[in-house]
Amino acid sequence: MPSAPRPDDRVASAFRFATELLAWVATPWALAQHSVLLAVLSVVVLIGLPTLLSTPGDKRNVIVAVPGPVTIALVLLQLVAAVAAAWVAWHVFAAALVSVLALVTLVLELPRWRWLVSR
Repeated sequence: MPSAPRPDDRVASAFRFATELLAWVATPWALAQHSVLLAVLSVVVLIGLPTLLSTPGDKRNVIVAVPGPVTIALVLLQLVAAVAAAWVAWHVFAAALVSVLALVTLVLELPRWRWLVSR
């Protein structure tokens, strides 16, 4: 039985990328006050893992193939990092905006996640 086609996630991808960018900025910002090494390591993990690990069919270039749930976990890591770090590092208004963006991203990601789980 052929698998279902990958859902069109252009809008979700834009929201996901915006949330990732915020995670890449907020997480080292929040961690730098405790440890510069942790701040640098957070960027390596948040950018490096999703670059290295991907589910075949989800990205054009797969370096290390992983099952769909791993890709979902990596997105959840980005969302949680963005929200948690924003609340630690930034003003409450900015953190609230990041939280709303992450929630919208989560909802928009659901069709892709269903597809990733079905792979």
